[in-house]
Amino acid sequence: MKLYTALCLLLLALLLFSCKNDYAELPAYTGNKQLQAVIETPAGSNHKLVYNREKKAFVSDKAADMDRVIGFLPYPGNFGFIPSTEIDSNGKGLEILVLSERTETGTVVEVIPVGLIQLETAGELQHIVVAVPARPSERYIDVTSFVALTQEYPAVKTILQNWFANYNPAAHTSFVGWRDEKFADKEIQRWMKL
Repeated sequence: MKLYTALCLLLLALLLFSCKNDYAELPAYTGNKQLQAVIETPAGSNHKLVYNREKKAFVSDKAADMDRVIGFLPYPGNFGFIPSTEIDSNGKGLEILVLSERTETGTVVEVIPVGLIQLETAGELQHIVVAVPARPSERYIDVTSFVALTQEYPAVKTILQNWFANYNPAAHTSFVGWRDEKFADKEIQRWMKL
């Protein structure tokens, strides 16, 4: 009987551990209406990771069949996407940069949008939501609005616009402008899957 119980417990454990989260299908907002972000590439990393929906796994982004390594300064924040959003036919989620200490790949973080950076890459407009953790204890930039970010940390905006315009020279990305948290919220709503 003990052997049977041990085998059942082992089988149950294997089943639980083999189940993979589908991060893309998580809700964009928690039950208490807090926006969520899925972290792909941690702050301080030069190795770009992306979430592969088919494999339900985080994998290295590829460029010319090689792992993509950013040949510039490392990511200035935790980069990822907002779950349950889709901005193209490939299922890519709306991108987000969370300004906080390093958060590991696959972490789901509750966040507050504080703005949106607009870029142009190969003639296409690209939007990246900029956010801070919802929990005050996890913030190192203590702002919750675009006005506060602009007034208290203007250099952060300059650093981010320069970083995104220069981190991938082959993409010929240019900075277009900044938008506030209300615009960011509208973009999130625009790209949420129905």
